[in-house]
Amino acid sequence: MESSAEKRPRLDTSKPAPPGPVSFSPIRRLKREFSAERHREVPYPAGLMNFSIPRTLRFQRDPLGSLLEAYEEFGPIFTLRILSVPVVFMLGPEANHFVLVSDADKFSWREGSMGDLIPLLGDGLLTTDGRYHRRGRKIMLPSFHRDRIAMAGDVMLEEISQATDSLKVGQELDIYDWTRHLALRIAMRALFGFDPDGREGRTATDFESALAYYSQDYFRQMLRGPGTPFDKLTKSSGRLDDLIFAEIATRRRQLAESGQPSADLFGMLLAAADEDGSGLSDREIRDQVMTLLFAGHDTTTSTVTFLFHELSKNPEAMDALIAEQDSVLGTRAVTPADLTGETLPQLELAVEETLRLYPPAWIGPRRVMESFEFNGQTVPKGTQLSYSSWASHHLPDVWPDAEAFRPERFSPENKALLKKGAYVPFGGGSRTCIGMRFGQMEVRAITTAILRNWRLEGKSDYRLSIRQMPTLSPRDGMPMKIVPR
Repeated sequence: MESSAEKRPRLDTSKPAPPGPVSFSPIRRLKREFSAERHREVPYPAGLMNFSIPRTLRFQRDPLGSLLEAYEEFGPIFTLRILSVPVVFMLGPEANHFVLVSDADKFSWREGSMGDLIPLLGDGLLTTDGRYHRRGRKIMLPSFHRDRIAMAGDVMLEEISQATDSLKVGQELDIYDWTRHLALRIAMRALFGFDPDGREGRTATDFESALAYYSQDYFRQMLRGPGTPFDKLTKSSGRLDDLIFAEIATRRRQLAESGQPSADLFGMLLAAADEDGSGLSDREIRDQVMTLLFAGHDTTTSTVTFLFHELSKNPEAMDALIAEQDSVLGTRAVTPADLTGETLPQLELAVEETLRLYPPAWIGPRRVMESFEFNGQTVPKGTQLSYSSWASHHLPDVWPDAEAFRPERFSPENKALLKKGAYVPFGGGSRTCIGMRFGQMEVRAITTAILRNWRLEGKSDYRLSIRQMPTLSPRDGMPMKIVPR
């Protein structure tokens, strides 16, 4: 007779195998979508299923408007045929909680369009699922502990001080471009110990070149062959590989000689080991480095840019932040302890409202791995499905006066009234952004450094046009003028 211990399922402690390859052939991928539609087990949710080029172009140009209109017509779950593919969208608090938390195991990131990032990021946290993803997250979590982020704060403040030294009253500044370069330097130094002014500085150029692929329209992304955006992406990715693999080899030699890993994330990745004593391969380290370089600067850039855009349109909100700084900080030097979110509560409210209006990771694409039902609608296995924090954060039945910049929405008493799943700028559940605290500290540090010295004023003729890929950003930059406080 078996003992109770023998009856219990045994945990699989073996090292998870890397995920299988994903095809990037447009033809093969279209065939897969056609097959999924033809063999679906249950009907799609109600929506707009006819083939429509105008709808596809509208969605590419104005996804927020497209999703809000469909929500008004069909409710929290609906289908839109984008180009030739039926895509199910789920919006609102209950939908977000379903996809991110309660039923997250019904979906795959890698098999959805998140897999489009694999040519650049490889098999990092953003493009993997299951045990392999959990292993990578477990290895990296200690690097994002509150104490380690506080240590990175000194590097942040040093880089920000150098960047602001050259700013002058009357200067015109593209805050998006300026912050993008600054945030990438911070990520390179604080996370990986790279020298942005040395050999590794080439990483920034190639990284920006590779990211340019994801800002292309659907049709150009599908092109293959010499000179296409995909060709430029793969060449830039190859140059990045040369640099990062060379750095890995150098760090492995240093670790073998000293026996002590460096204190940055790179060192932790090199020293990490599973229960069986095996460490990460060079390829695994490369993929996590690339993923965190991407996530570690793009989201910060977006948030800082849109925050100053809203502050320039709402001078009373800017006045409140400046008054808070003068009252709390005075003329003393800012320290990492001032950037935890507790020292400057008015700034925290403004940042949270910015993330509501412009969540950088605006959409969460998935592949449905088993058919299910939600809100009376069925969703077939194999379907592409997305939740959208951007659209959910603009629903008028959840957020009164949704288009207005109102930081007081996030006062402690108002935040306590929010429905579960209403506010999801960093995702949720087991896949909540691992670098959330790092990014928030960086946003606070950059914003504080600017507002201690100046105000930023938007140009009267500027009209914001938003680009959606890979994260929300102003299509034509964000020109602003530096004016006295």
